Amino acid sequence: MSFGKTTPILRIFNEAQAVEFYVDFLGFKIDWQHRFEAGFPLYLQVSRGECVLHLSEHNGDSTPGSALRIETDELEAFQQQLLAREYAFAHPQIQAMPWGSQDMTISDPFGNRLVFTNAICV
Repeated sequence: MSFGKTTPILRIFNEAQAVEFYVDFLGFKIDWQHRFEAGFPLYLQVSRGECVLHLSEHNGDSTPGSALRIETDELEAFQQQLLAREYAFAHPQIQAMPWGSQDMTISDPFGNRLVFTNAICV
């Protein structure tokens, strides 16, 4: 028995804010987007490396305030990239966790928490 990768769905409410945060600030790219027709809710996929996220304006797809952990082997370099972008709504800091990892938590404009971690646990 095997299982595939997990692709979280995060609730968004504003396309421009989502693009500003996930693409312009975090450095993800838009892989594709879908609307059933003009004026309907947006559903899109963004990715950075092997990290793939689905973002949805559809009611019921997800709940604002979700949290997810994203592993990276270059946490400090990523933090420096983000700080250099001078995004007005986040000043990401790395925190040493009691279980041994280094984590950097950033909330998106919709209340979802992305925890970037080096996941080196003792």
